[in-house]
Amino acid sequence: MGRKALIDHDELRRLIGEGLSNAELATRFGVSESGILQAKRAAGLSKPMLDHSRAIPWKLDRSHSQSGPATNLRNLSSVAQGRAIPAEKLNTALRWADRLIAGGLDIAYEPERGFQEVPAAAGRSLVEGLLAEARRALEPAQDGEPAGEGSGR
Repeated sequence: MGRKALIDHDELRRLIGEGLSNAELATRFGVSESGILQAKRAAGLSKPMLDHSRAIPWKLDRSHSQSGPATNLRNLSSVAQGRAIPAEKLNTALRWADRLIAGGLDIAYEPERGFQEVPAAAGRSLVEGLLAEARRALEPAQDGEPAGEGSGR
């Protein structure tokens, strides 16, 4: 078992500020890139992991994980959790969700068939709830500026 590398968090913060890549940081500290990622997490220097399990409550078949519906659900979930995404991706996801809701539709998933548009259950639409969360996250901040870049406004 290898020794636990001691990475000075202040030095790590300074070098990240200078723009060093994870590979460069790993070389500098004599650890693997995985070690740098762990040190960043320990120092509070990495973005928290997003949890998309509410937006995608199914175990997706690998062939469906990059489909349009999966991507749109993940993008809306990211925004709902406060992450800024590119405006083009956000606008695509918003248009997709608005189209489903306007048509009284929701999204369902079966591993054998993939995603399907289905009639929305009254008050229990996955897409409608997710869209509402995303729109709340996009509301202008207290200072009047849009929340996050790529807000699509």
